[in-house]
Amino acid sequence: MSRSVWKGPFVQTTLRKKVKRAQEHSKDPAKKGVPIIRTTSRCSMILEEHVGFRFLVHNGKVFKNVSVTSRMVGHKFGEFSPTRHRYFFKKGKVKGKLASKARGKKK
Repeated sequence: MSRSVWKGPFVQTTLRKKVKRAQEHSKDPAKKGVPIIRTTSRCSMILEEHVGFRFLVHNGKVFKNVSVTSRMVGHKFGEFSPTRHRYFFKKGKVKGKLASKARGKKK
């Protein structure tokens, strides 16, 4: 179920303040570079004013780097900072009679 339209998008108030501060920082010609904004608010929605900024979004263990583009507007920060990583099984050594076939030996 989505959030009702009349409420508007949810963005945490501390995150709004950080974005305003970053916008002021980027307008100042003496200061160079794009400021990086750290946040733990994974449920906050990405707005148009966030485009072009870099965010460090907490995934429960570490902060993941997220560069916001125009295609991300309307999504939430948590979608771009996965909390789980994929597990891959390690390939072990082949043992027994099948070992010679696996190595490619011909009779």
